[in-house]
Amino acid sequence: MVAPVAVAVPVIDISGYLAGDAQAKDRVVGEFRNACEDQGFLQVVGHSVPADLQSRHLACLAEFFALPAEEKEKVAQSKSKCHRGYEHIGGQKLDELDEDVTADQKESFSVRRDRPLGRFLQGPNQWPENPPQFKEVYTEYYDSVHELSMKLFRVMALSLGLNEKYFDDFGSDPDGLCLCRSHHYPPTPPDTAGRTRGIGAHTDFGAMTLLLQDVVGGLEVLHKRTGTWHAVVPIEGAYVVNIGDLMQRWTNNRYRSTMHRVISPSNGKDRYSCAFFNEGVLDRMIECIPTCLRPGDEPLYEPLKVEDHLIKRYRQSYWAAGTELE
Repeated sequence: MVAPVAVAVPVIDISGYLAGDAQAKDRVVGEFRNACEDQGFLQVVGHSVPADLQSRHLACLAEFFALPAEEKEKVAQSKSKCHRGYEHIGGQKLDELDEDVTADQKESFSVRRDRPLGRFLQGPNQWPENPPQFKEVYTEYYDSVHELSMKLFRVMALSLGLNEKYFDDFGSDPDGLCLCRSHHYPPTPPDTAGRTRGIGAHTDFGAMTLLLQDVVGGLEVLHKRTGTWHAVVPIEGAYVVNIGDLMQRWTNNRYRSTMHRVISPSNGKDRYSCAFFNEGVLDRMIECIPTCLRPGDEPLYEPLKVEDHLIKRYRQSYWAAGTELE
């Protein structure tokens, strides 16, 4: 149950940082550090993704998800050797707290960089014929939000006392594993037993997530200190930014990934969102960043290869819903 007194997710205006204002840069870096150390969640405004592009992307999603099921199934993930394309409702179960909740009550469309078939999740995308502008708009949106994620990695580097370009190679997506996954949450009758979830309670797998959500709402975050759930109030055009499990390991728990979930809309409205997951370089070994280790302390985690971590987490979440993932 959501606590009656809201815990606000920090809202950070990064426009000054992007403009090169030195004073604004110090402020943004400090606010970013505080948000990551305290809650692992924040909202970013004043960013570089055009509002018109966001609107066109969300409109394309609504048009695609409104298509008949047989049309969407033409680009089903089951037809992709690298798990790209359309995912039907119930195809994944992310909840890490309650085995009895339903599989996730969302349908999705997933895109990564086009690559030849090769390593884990690498390969070509699938694109629907309709709406006709879907591929063009989706690709434009992907490029824009990926660029924003790179800028936020630079803020993160400064917040950890590192060179501003410390994460440039990691975040540049040389392996093609950044994921841009769009979601549709259909209206769901109120569930008094609390067993229906748009997405179950989970932490994200990778390093950093940027979420664009519409104004319907439903995203909730678990407040660490009180153990209570709180709504992340939508801000039109903002990005919800959160830390993933890889970054928690990399920072030796200085920055922690946070449990979150989505409650299915019960007000008769459809909810749409788009999450961009920057998951890094497959061969990168994640081990404690030097600035996150105090003198005399030991790293809390053994070194971990990004590819090994992602294979384990993806398979867990899909197998829980009965979906095969090679």
